[in-house]
Amino acid sequence: MRKQYKYYDFIMVAFAIVLVCSNLIGPGKVTQITLPVVGQLTFGAGIIFFPISFIFGDILTEVYGYGASRRVIWAGFVSLAFASFMAWVIVSLPPATFWHDQAAYQSVYGSTGRIALASLISFIAGEFVNSFVLAKMKILTQGRWLWTRTIGSTIFGEAVDSLLFFPLAFYGSGEFPDEKMPMIILAQFSAKVLVEVVFTPFMYKIVAFLKRTEHEDYYDTNTDFNPFTLEAH
Repeated sequence: MRKQYKYYDFIMVAFAIVLVCSNLIGPGKVTQITLPVVGQLTFGAGIIFFPISFIFGDILTEVYGYGASRRVIWAGFVSLAFASFMAWVIVSLPPATFWHDQAAYQSVYGSTGRIALASLISFIAGEFVNSFVLAKMKILTQGRWLWTRTIGSTIFGEAVDSLLFFPLAFYGSGEFPDEKMPMIILAQFSAKVLVEVVFTPFMYKIVAFLKRTEHEDYYDTNTDFNPFTLEAH
């Protein structure tokens, strides 16, 4: 019987909410900010959400183990796929003759099928890489130096996510020059990892609280790392 936890289900729900928000709220806006030293930075607002999903992934794997994180990743994948499908359905429905906001609605919620598919593929690959690397690093470090594995796993996971998403979603599409893609990938990747670094002090507090409250600090020494199963461990 799988061990019952006090907060695991709440974290799963929060993780799914973040992903759905990233799909519905973020893509419709491109923002531009000016940072010291860096200068002007332009990015899709949706990237704010995805680092948060990796933070949840780090917390889940660190406390509950890869198997428990795997179940949450698949729950998030299904939530994201459903939200993408329903957004497509709603946008595709013919508008009433007296309703004149179809263009505005479509610009916010009408992600193309190519972008939605790229988002799903990059998400599932990046999350599993993130969880796998963290689980292995926890064993390697014998549970010490939490920051090395939260940041290290995020570097690998976000790299996979970014390297998959942008070519799959935009290469050859004319959205922006293909030769600019490496620069855009690097900027998005750097921003996502920076979020993880900023949140590291909070991660320590959350992880310590959950380990103490859940009486769990799982090590994946005998875990089956096959991503295509829902076994808890």
